[in-house]
Amino acid sequence: MSRESITAPRWRWAPSTRASGRLVHAYRTLARGGVWSPLRLTRGELDTQSSRRVYSEATAFLVSHILADRDSRSVTFGLENPLATRFWSAVKTGTSKEMRDNWCIGYSRQFTVGVWVGNLSGKPTHNVSGVTGAAPIWGEIMAWLHRTTPSPPIEPPGGVLQQPVSFPDNVEPGRNEWFLQGTERQSPVERLAGGLARIRMPVSGEVIGLDPDIPPAHQRVVFAGDSTNAGQRWLLNGQEIGPATGLLLWEPVPGQHTLSLVDDQRRALDTVRFEVRPGLTRVDSPPSQKH
Repeated sequence: MSRESITAPRWRWAPSTRASGRLVHAYRTLARGGVWSPLRLTRGELDTQSSRRVYSEATAFLVSHILADRDSRSVTFGLENPLATRFWSAVKTGTSKEMRDNWCIGYSRQFTVGVWVGNLSGKPTHNVSGVTGAAPIWGEIMAWLHRTTPSPPIEPPGGVLQQPVSFPDNVEPGRNEWFLQGTERQSPVERLAGGLARIRMPVSGEVIGLDPDIPPAHQRVVFAGDSTNAGQRWLLNGQEIGPATGLLLWEPVPGQHTLSLVDDQRRALDTVRFEVRPGLTRVDSPPSQKH
């Protein structure tokens, strides 16, 4: 796609970095089914002599299917969000450390669009994330490009198959998922019997960052163990918080934490330490300008 191919009057092209250009190019390769070709700024025939396949068609399909999964994204952003389009599209956002800048890159059957939002000076963007900064711009550009152009869902290539999947402890509803042939599940995964009880989630030393795009009251950290004993309990920072026979969804609190799985005599069977970090980094407001 060339710059000349976008003539919507309300958008201006801003300078971008070399890294973001490479990232857009990588997404364009996924959009073309895994085939890389040189970028150009003018219309014309593709340079088929320089094109080469870097992902299999099946791999590109699976990644595109994940990036186009509106239902899974709705858990975080809701069904109606800046990434939701009325046509098939695959899209991802990103936010840099300390929110210095953010981006949104996605593609349809016809177009690949990348949007970068940030301060050229490198100063933080004051709590603007990918879904609130770059994503609305991306969504409007894509809607304009597809005002008369359809984008039907991509067809599965050879080498993939669809299979129903379910999840332990009903963490998520069962659904159909795509697999590379040979990687599909052959039988239900069963929890191993016997052995010592262990904490599966979180892992020791894990650092968990709160998501700035989700209200804090809606965020949870999953505590899960291999326990099947009704007498085993969770202790967090020395305080009992519930039975360990199933998943426990804990509302995260910033700070250092110690989680223990204990038996009915409060003897520790396993212990992990993890950290929760705030999702928003405090940024001082810029000084007011006097006129």
